[in-house]
Amino acid sequence: MATKIKILPENLTNKIAAGEVVERPASVAKELVENALDAGTREVVVEIESGGRRLIKVTDTGCGMSREDALLALERHATSKIATDEDLFSLSTLGFRGEALPSVASVARLVISTRTPDTVEGTEIYAEGGRIKEVKGCGMAAGTVIEVRNLFFNTPARLKFMKSAETEGGHVGELLTRLAISRPEVRFTYVNDGKTVFRALDADLKERVATMLGRSIASFLYPVSYHDAGGLKVTGLVAAPECSRSAASHLYTYINGRFIKDKVVQHAILQAYRNFMERGRYPVVAVFIDIAPGEVDVNVHPTKHEVRFREQGRVHDAIQHAVESVLKETPWLKRSMEAPQQAKAAAPAQTPIPEAVRLEKKEALSVSETKVAEIRELLVDYQPRPQPPLRPHYQPAPAPKVPAPIIGNAQASVPVGAESEEPVPVNAGSARETEASAAGYFTSLSVIGQFNASYVLCQSGSDLVLIDQHAAHERVAFEKLKGEFSGREVDSQGLLFPETMELSFRESAVLREHQAELARLGFSFEEFGGNTWLLNGVPQILAGSQYLRTIRDIIEELGSLSRSRTFTDIQEDLLARIACHSVVRGRRTLTAQEIASLFRQMDQTDFSSNCPHGRPVMQTITLAEVEKMFKRV
Repeated sequence: MATKIKILPENLTNKIAAGEVVERPASVAKELVENALDAGTREVVVEIESGGRRLIKVTDTGCGMSREDALLALERHATSKIATDEDLFSLSTLGFRGEALPSVASVARLVISTRTPDTVEGTEIYAEGGRIKEVKGCGMAAGTVIEVRNLFFNTPARLKFMKSAETEGGHVGELLTRLAISRPEVRFTYVNDGKTVFRALDADLKERVATMLGRSIASFLYPVSYHDAGGLKVTGLVAAPECSRSAASHLYTYINGRFIKDKVVQHAILQAYRNFMERGRYPVVAVFIDIAPGEVDVNVHPTKHEVRFREQGRVHDAIQHAVESVLKETPWLKRSMEAPQQAKAAAPAQTPIPEAVRLEKKEALSVSETKVAEIRELLVDYQPRPQPPLRPHYQPAPAPKVPAPIIGNAQASVPVGAESEEPVPVNAGSARETEASAAGYFTSLSVIGQFNASYVLCQSGSDLVLIDQHAAHERVAFEKLKGEFSGREVDSQGLLFPETMELSFRESAVLREHQAELARLGFSFEEFGGNTWLLNGVPQILAGSQYLRTIRDIIEELGSLSRSRTFTDIQEDLLARIACHSVVRGRRTLTAQEIASLFRQMDQTDFSSNCPHGRPVMQTITLAEVEKMFKRV
């Protein structure tokens, strides 16, 4: 009888294994660069073409391999890093399974060129689809060069899941950022389609983080150093709370030099920031946890991003304490307070200025004054572009009527902030009743005042109406943005002085890919070189607000798009975010004119009962409910 169970052929098992290890070009670059770091390299050069689909090339200056070792490296489960099961609990290398090279070779055309320092001739091996086609000698410097061409050429179904070249290149850049931060003593170079994206020279950790994440972050970073009695060590850098992000993309955490995304570690860091950061924001950190290899298991997932601690509570508390010990001293505040004192202390120690230096300074001052005069002249001639008729910011308008204290059977209706006139009988104003019935719901409300500078209290008949001024204003701004976006594009306001933004490599790739969509949202960007961009314009509605934070949040959201979720699916989410950041936030006392303008615009707005995020704009308390509170019924 024929058996139903069969042993799979080797080429098929290699492809199955490749599905776990080789997810995208960045996965290939990760495995190859980690092997280079394990080989003791002092310099790594990564080159890709077409987002890694056409070529991924990694060059290192490590120990290299002999001819025999290079051939064995292409066999499954062949490794030099472990020999017994006890070695799994004393790992000090990034790789150890022996699956990377054969998995990559099974779905690509692979060329390995390698030479050890004690040999004259190197070895070159060509493999295609998991089979070795050619082995020959070659001349080269000591080290290893691996070229991966035509990734997924024999598995076309996998190609369908690859994104654009810009997105894949951004993922490779983000992967190299993680590895470069973990090894500041190693030089990294990243070349994409012949263009050098970055070159990170060997330096200390702070300089490396500034190189990879942007110079603007450097001034917000503060060192962490903690040791416990059990040998656990926590070091690295943490940023001030104001340098936050809308996602956890800038949480760089490492266990024994290996980048991880562990829930225990991330929770400990977020707990340390809980008293400093608003909900939904994430800090920028580069934290290194050194622990005995036997106390942590890294062999729980093929990507090695997840780990398991033997004493989870101890590790969590140590990380939280280490970060909290820095944050509780609020070093960012002390620095800002010390600066004026240092300047004041230095002032009396001034020495007489030589005449030649005084003349030179006077000449420089005159040049500066000339520049200031030119800018003032430009500002005088500057004419702002005309504003649209319906603007979500408050405009002056006649004050709404509010009920005055009741005297007998009559009450007065007076504008907010005005003095009460003689009482007017309620039933004496038939013209006023006609006007109220013709008006919209919000403009017909009688405004009583504000509560906690956040809520507008109104009266509608015998009902008490509470209106969330932030939610109401957010809905107005959102509907205006939707109208502009559906027409052509959101009105943009040019900046008099362009803002310079230093982004990470992943953020820069996302911005480059979605630059056209962002232009429709009102953001005008221009490449300045590397990962630096110039912001020339912002949505008109955001002018005067913290638009840089809004931009970073939007880029973060665009970076999380998958193939099943396009820009069209999230465009309303982005418009809602812009609207939320542009309007009244927190506590703010409004004038009668501002309240009237807001109500008038609410009457002209669709879906005015809720903000774009679904929160209610208003709540009503009936007279019966109020009387029940006071036990009158």
